[in-house]
Amino acid sequence: MAADALIDTGAILALLDKSDSWHRICAESFDLLRLPLMTSEAVLTEVFHLVGDSAHEIEAAWRLVRSGAIVLAAIEHSELPAIHALMSRYSDCPMDFADATLVYLAKRENLSTIFTVDHADFHTYRMEGRRRFRVLPAGRP
Repeated sequence: MAADALIDTGAILALLDKSDSWHRICAESFDLLRLPLMTSEAVLTEVFHLVGDSAHEIEAAWRLVRSGAIVLAAIEHSELPAIHALMSRYSDCPMDFADATLVYLAKRENLSTIFTVDHADFHTYRMEGRRRFRVLPAGRP
């Protein structure tokens, strides 16, 4: 099943943590999105690094990831130069590797919607140097 949007680390963490200031607005937005959402291995690495050491929190993250609501897009070794170029282009931000993988996937998969709490960066990033992202959730906590 093809994805209609990308999902970033912060949105996943907000969905999992009811005490997160972004939880309510992310949960409301998540319910309105057409699933699945696409992400990268880099994003999942961040999620599992930041989710904590609690077995309960780790299992909650796994349940979300394995539910089918999120699909993992593979990035091949041959695609790394394009990701490197993105990080170089946005070195003044700076763009981290996970964000670069999502911007790259947006171009490759022709997706312009990103589910993220990182509004500042994703309002700055462009696909193909011109196209803006549609950033969700639209509001702030």
